[in-house]
Order: sequence, then C-alpha cells, then structure tokens
Amino acid sequence: MLVADNEGGGTRRHGLKFGWVSGTYAIVRMAFDAPIPEWATKGGFTSITRTADELSVVCPIENLPADVHSQHRWVCLKLAGPFAFSQTGVLLSFIEPLSANNIPIFALSTHDTDYVLIQEEFSGKAIDALHQAGHELIP
Repeated sequence: MLVADNEGGGTRRHGLKFGWVSGTYAIVRMAFDAPIPEWATKGGFTSITRTADELSVVCPIENLPADVHSQHRWVCLKLAGPFAFSQTGVLLSFIEPLSANNIPIFALSTHDTDYVLIQEEFSGKAIDALHQAGHELIP
C-alpha cells in the first residue's frame, strides 16, 4: 500500500493483508435494462452494478439458473480494510503484481475495502505473486 512517509515526504509500499471469501463465483453481463434477477441477490457475497451500458452481476456460481452462464469460475480475495478514502494506491499495490504475472482480475470496491476476483485456474499463481510482492494471506 502507498502511504505518506512523514519523515521523507515521499511514499513507501507496505504489504497488505488479505483473505479468501469462501466459495466460487460467477460474473454475468446482462442488458442494461434487465430487471435484477432474484438469484443474483442470494449469498454472503454478491455485487450488482447497473450502468447505462450493462447490468453486471457477481454471485455464487451455484446461484446461476441452467440457462445463465459465466465464462469463467472465479475465486474472491478480500483486502483487510477498512481503508480511508484519503489512502491512495491500495488497490494498485495489490493488483500490480497480478498484472505483471498476466493474471486476469475483476476488482470491486465497497465503502470499507476492496475485493479482487481471480479466475479459478490462476489462483495458485496469484497467491504466489501476491506473497512475493509482500502481501500476506490471513486465515
């Protein structure tokens, strides 16, 4: 994470703590004017975002009806927040080592913290890259 260095006036990196959110997830794109499906709202971790272009749904993969498909299976990592809005570079410091290792991600932010979904087949490589970057997986 980038934080102000009070002594030198610059910035320095600190490792972040993060954990697994249990389960496997789906990411589904729907039409911008589609109603929010009931199956999308069930589970301990869901995200529903509507824009002028699309309705994006992140939910446990077992919620998907038979006629709805997700291109990939995703695992979810939760950064140990909360983070003040004045802190900069938090998400960047976490996803930079993933990008450097060609690991596809889908990032979500809430008021308190950030979540990074990783395609399931890249999860081992992702944990290794995050560990090498100084981030710590917590139980």
